[in-house]
Amino acid sequence: MRRFSGNKIDKGEARSLIHRLQSYRLIRNMLIGFIIVSIANVLFSSLFYTPKLYRLVDKNRELKLRYEVLQNRIRTSQRKLEQIRHRDNYVYRPLFSTDTLAVEGIYSPYDDEKYEHIIGDDYSPAMLTAWRELDQFARNLYLESVSLDELQALSKDKEKFSTAIPAIWPIDRTKLRNKIGAFGYRMHPKYHVWKFHSGVDMPGRVGDPVYATGDGVVRETVLSRARTGYGTQILLDHGFGYKTRYAHLSKILVQKGDSVKRGQLIGEVGNTGVSTSPHLHYEVIYMRSHVNPINYFDKNMSADAYKSLMGQIQDENYEAD
Repeated sequence: MRRFSGNKIDKGEARSLIHRLQSYRLIRNMLIGFIIVSIANVLFSSLFYTPKLYRLVDKNRELKLRYEVLQNRIRTSQRKLEQIRHRDNYVYRPLFSTDTLAVEGIYSPYDDEKYEHIIGDDYSPAMLTAWRELDQFARNLYLESVSLDELQALSKDKEKFSTAIPAIWPIDRTKLRNKIGAFGYRMHPKYHVWKFHSGVDMPGRVGDPVYATGDGVVRETVLSRARTGYGTQILLDHGFGYKTRYAHLSKILVQKGDSVKRGQLIGEVGNTGVSTSPHLHYEVIYMRSHVNPINYFDKNMSADAYKSLMGQIQDENYEAD
């Protein structure tokens, strides 16, 4: 039974009340301390590096360094590949008297869509640069691989190749009647615009002999008196990626499917097709691309002879197509 002395609480209940007050104060102090520590931690983290932040910064620095190392390795490999490419173009291919290999689109960059998945990240600039350089290196490596495979094939049949490559004049150069019409872009005589000329024009007389410039097979003959296009013409396939065209002829002396030898008489100069005067339009086609035939005339000519030949070439128009 509780005992009250007037309005006073007995000692037991007083002690219980004191304990509860002490507990409340302790909890309150703990909460205040926790809040103060949290605020201090936030302020410290915003003003000073924490050990965790130090680790993140170190990892970030290490990742950027790795990208730099990767880019340097890519560029070093690219320089080595360029050295191989230089030897290919200026040592190996001249030995086989063959043109530089070109693969369409090999130097065109990929669309930006290919790299969309790496854009928007803190590392995007470094990643994008590395990916683009690596992609271009892979394409250059493919080009050189194809080129060396081609040279390997040529080396296995070098004797046949040496007689197949276009390497002589298609007409008797002493019978040239005027300047040689140049290869490349020139002013069109009729439309007065720059137009690509895919061969060289050699002025002569109707009936002048035309010779095959390398061993090959007659792939196509066209007998035409119409005043359009190349008129009467012959297309020879020499193999190894080479073809030659002889156009504006007056006469064809071979048939489709015939095998011909270098220096063999195959036709006569004419004035057929769209032509302003008798001449031979001569083309050299390598890997489906037209190349300058002048580079194939007498590989052993002296520097003075080559200089003299260049003096005979001008933007003369013997065709109006």
